[in-house]
Amino acid sequence: QVRLVESGGGLVQPGGSLRLSCAASGSISSITTMAWYRQASGKQRELVASISWTGHTNYADSVKERFSISRDNARNTAYLQMNSVEPEDTAVYYCNLKSPITNYNYWGQGTQVTVSS
Repeated sequence: QVRLVESGGGLVQPGGSLRLSCAASGSISSITTMAWYRQASGKQRELVASISWTGHTNYADSVKERFSISRDNARNTAYLQMNSVEPEDTAVYYCNLKSPITNYNYWGQGTQVTVSS
C-alpha cells in the first residue's frame, strides 16, 4: 500500500507564504506524477499543480506566478511553495500520486490552509 502524508498547512495572512509537504511511503514506481489539489468549502475539488517524473509542471491559472511545485525523488516527497496567498486560496489541500503505468491513484488525508487577517 502507498501512503501519502501532507503537512505544512495552517493559518497565514494575505500576502504571506507557506510551504506544503507531501511524503510518500510504500511500494512506489519510479514513474509517477505527483500533484496538489484543493477543495474549498462548498466547491469542487480542483487541480492546483502537478509535476511528472521528468520534471514537467502544470499549474491552475489562478495560482500561476504565485505557487511552485517541486519534488525530491530520493525522498519521495513533493512540495508546494505558496507565495502571495489570497483569501481565495483557503481550502483543504490534498496530495495525489498517480502511476501512468499501473493507473493506480493515491490520495493523502489533506491539510487545511486558511488565509485570513
